[in-house]
Amino acid sequence: MSARPRPLSPHLQVYRWQMTSVLSILHRGTGLFLVLGSVMIAFWVVALALGHNIFASYQAWLGSLLGKVLLAGWSFSLFYHWANGIRHLLWDAGWGYEIERVYMTGWIVVLVSVVLTGLLWLLPVLG
Repeated sequence: MSARPRPLSPHLQVYRWQMTSVLSILHRGTGLFLVLGSVMIAFWVVALALGHNIFASYQAWLGSLLGKVLLAGWSFSLFYHWANGIRHLLWDAGWGYEIERVYMTGWIVVLVSVVLTGLLWLLPVLG
């Protein structure tokens, strides 16, 4: 007796990504990055307590390209998580379940996150 082939689960080649699933994954990822970024900021405070030389070294590392990229990613994560948290509070209140509003508020969350991150990083340079 031959075994019937079992159906395959959807995988990345056939799965059609949806905005809702992408934003959900991004929310979880930014939450994880917020924890890692908070540890990086906590090390900054510890370096301050350990003395001028260690603090200056850590400050120089934070001012490097890698440090700035990590801090920019941390600030984007902070703004995204904040904006998406407000979106979830609106859902908890029963507003925004219509598919058009889900997509509209999703784009608003992404736009707000990008704009606030850009303002945070560009205003000191411009001003």
